[in-house]
Amino acid sequence: MPGIVIVAHTPLASAMLGFAEQTFGILPEKIQAVDIPPHEDAKVSLERLLVAAQAVDMGNGILVLTDVMGATPANVASRLISQFQLAGKTLSPIIVLTGLNLPMLMRAVSYRQDDLDELAKKTLQGGQNGILRIGANTNCLNTASEGF
Repeated sequence: MPGIVIVAHTPLASAMLGFAEQTFGILPEKIQAVDIPPHEDAKVSLERLLVAAQAVDMGNGILVLTDVMGATPANVASRLISQFQLAGKTLSPIIVLTGLNLPMLMRAVSYRQDDLDELAKKTLQGGQNGILRIGANTNCLNTASEGF
């Protein structure tokens, strides 16, 4: 079972972990949250993320879920991969996904019996499929990218 680390702006990571606990009735095994406060040195954030990743690593991979591409949590998470290699540690493969939402997290927890690559695919699908416009005919929606 791959481990999961949620890394996001304070207090989102902890809130997401709390959501998982509430939804599943227990705190899922081998899942950690790392909140990144404003103005924290990126080296400190990376060290805290390394500790969390080591805590969830069971040899089957680590799925890292982060909130916004290009923001500090995602940047720190992307450095996690090379940090493990630079440290000379033998750890599981790591996949980092950005754009964290609640359906994405539910999928990640629900399909942890899958291997890391399949878990990442299902997690992405859950996040994408969880974004809907209520009351609209989805066949008529314009899917062109319009930015934020």
